[in-house]
Amino acid sequence: MLNKKIEEALNEQINAEMWSAYLYLSMAAYCHSAGQPGMANWFEVQFQEEQDHAKILFNYVNSRNGRVTLRPIAEVPTEWDGILDVFESTLKHEQKVTSMINDLYALTHDKNDFATQSMLKWFIDEQVEEEENAQTIIDNIKMIKDNGYGIYMLDKELGARTYTQAAPLSGSAE
Repeated sequence: MLNKKIEEALNEQINAEMWSAYLYLSMAAYCHSAGQPGMANWFEVQFQEEQDHAKILFNYVNSRNGRVTLRPIAEVPTEWDGILDVFESTLKHEQKVTSMINDLYALTHDKNDFATQSMLKWFIDEQVEEEENAQTIIDNIKMIKDNGYGIYMLDKELGARTYTQAAPLSGSAE
């Protein structure tokens, strides 16, 4: 059974993951409008991953006899100052999500909720990967600068990204 404070924090994280999905869909729309379909694809995959993250948490709360309470999703940005700004915003957002996951893990530590700690370890590892991926793209864009061919090649590379389910959606995050 979940501690009520942990249940509430997990519900907040579910909402944050859904907001993240909506943010990445907005970023995909921006990239499409900027003529970067590969970068848009990258964000569409991010959108799907964030939905999976929310569903993993949703299933976990239910598996622990908790109650999921869905909340409205706040408005997301729709404009950026170019492709570099989009990816820098992505990194900043992922760093915020990392902080939220860390705070949630700290709460489970305080409440001696070892099962939830175990489940959250997957999210902690995932956040390291998310930040690294965003930083790598930022580094590439900075290296390319305004080289049209370089942007074209990066767009093609990001367009090759395919969606794979983030983790088992049965409630377990192994």
